[in-house]
Amino acid sequence: MSMKPQVMIVEDEASLVTLLRYNLEKEGYRVVEAMDGEEALTMVAEDQPDMMILDWMLPVMSGIEVCRQLRRKPRTRDLPVLMLTARGEEADRIRGLNTGADDYMSKPFSMPELLARVKALLRRSQPTNSKGSLIYADLVMDLGAHRVTRGGRSIHLGPTEFRLLQFLMQNAGAVFSREELLNAVWGPDIYVEPRTVDVHIRRLRKALNGESDGDLIRTVRAAGYALDADTTAAR
Repeated sequence: MSMKPQVMIVEDEASLVTLLRYNLEKEGYRVVEAMDGEEALTMVAEDQPDMMILDWMLPVMSGIEVCRQLRRKPRTRDLPVLMLTARGEEADRIRGLNTGADDYMSKPFSMPELLARVKALLRRSQPTNSKGSLIYADLVMDLGAHRVTRGGRSIHLGPTEFRLLQFLMQNAGAVFSREELLNAVWGPDIYVEPRTVDVHIRRLRKALNGESDGDLIRTVRAAGYALDADTTAAR
């Protein structure tokens, strides 16, 4: 029997930690906790969890800084991070995502929704069961090894970007609206703001496009996005 995923809670509000632990353990997850950012990074170095629920406002080191440090190290570059914050403003949400968080929830939040997002994040981070490769232009996605290369150059993608690219490669040339991409990649049971798609597309573009590479992702004004090697269209 395979072990249940381990979730690390990084939160300094004791009552919230208790509530999260209770609900996550009820779903069968193994739970570890850290009270501040430095402790979290030390624990991750010793025993890496399968995902992290990370509070933005932490003593010693902010959640944003924890996220930055995780993304700098090859071992934790793809660790799924769900950021929790009392900051509900859109600019803050976008900043959290731009730092490398995979998902974002504002306090107070609904526990069933948080559990659904944890489940979706863990699902996206699992290597896909399908084997074989997807090839488009000079882009190669090895599904078995969970590896992406472009022109022989290795490309590091987080779990959400990997799923997003996989979906676009499986449907190359077709234009998808933000809502269609949200349904396909995040799942219909998760509410994520359409703007989130733009952030992940930006991250995907940044990872895929080297200095001399053409942009493989086409932005279709008022319609959405497509994987399309004809990149004469406006980005």
